[in-house]
Amino acid sequence: MSTPVEETPLTQCDTEYDTLRRVILCQPKFMSIEEVINDVQKKYEDENINVELAMKQHKNFEKMLKEYGVEVIKLPSSAQFPEQVFTRDIGFTVGDDVFVAEMASDIRKGEEEILEEWLEDEDISFQTTTDRVEGGDVIVDRSTLYVGISSRTSEEAVRKLRHDLPDYEIIQVPFNEKYLHLDCVFNILSPEVGLIFPKALDAETIDMLSARKYKLIEVSEAEQFTLGTNVLSIGDKKVFSLPQNKNVNTQMRAHGFEVIEVDFSEIIKSGGSFRCCSMPIVRE
Repeated sequence: MSTPVEETPLTQCDTEYDTLRRVILCQPKFMSIEEVINDVQKKYEDENINVELAMKQHKNFEKMLKEYGVEVIKLPSSAQFPEQVFTRDIGFTVGDDVFVAEMASDIRKGEEEILEEWLEDEDISFQTTTDRVEGGDVIVDRSTLYVGISSRTSEEAVRKLRHDLPDYEIIQVPFNEKYLHLDCVFNILSPEVGLIFPKALDAETIDMLSARKYKLIEVSEAEQFTLGTNVLSIGDKKVFSLPQNKNVNTQMRAHGFEVIEVDFSEIIKSGGSFRCCSMPIVRE
């Protein structure tokens, strides 16, 4: 008798740290800083982006993901969208539900339509969010959803998510909106460990996160600027991180994580790193 083959689900993401099976990327073919929306971009506005170098770094990131067994889907790049590399923001997967985001910034509006076309081609059902919410502000850990309240994600959107996801505890996380998205100041690496840039959150919020049994590794101001919190977990305590974030990497290793160091120095000039540049569709 043959053993039935267990098929990979079309969509499933219950955490930020289960084994990554399928992810959406978009190459930075037309990447540029055209409208400054964060402090990192402000620093590099005149220098701008070396697209050839950004493409090389992104291709290496894609190659490394594939070496770790991740199926990579690439959305087509468009000259209309200079920040399209940051696929995390245009959608997010919670359980087996895929949400397509309503983008807050004019320079990014329209990116989500390319994602919708791919989902329709794959016969993957999805919901379109309203009232402004972006995937960089959404962090899932089993039955809990942390949603950052920022200039990109509204409290009205949180109320809508509570209606759409009644089985989840949805916790609002206010933070200093100059840091753009929640995953630039907070991230979850395992059921016990997280990363945090405490300067961006108030004491009450930090106490709340600590009380939920996370050992919070503090990220310095210098390493927050180089996106130290914006790592990507791919499962089995393996984490993609920038080599220049030496203190964060040392602390993650001390907590038993395997840190996969990949140069992303050109891409982070626009204010996003590995988590920002990936939209997980399946984790198991």
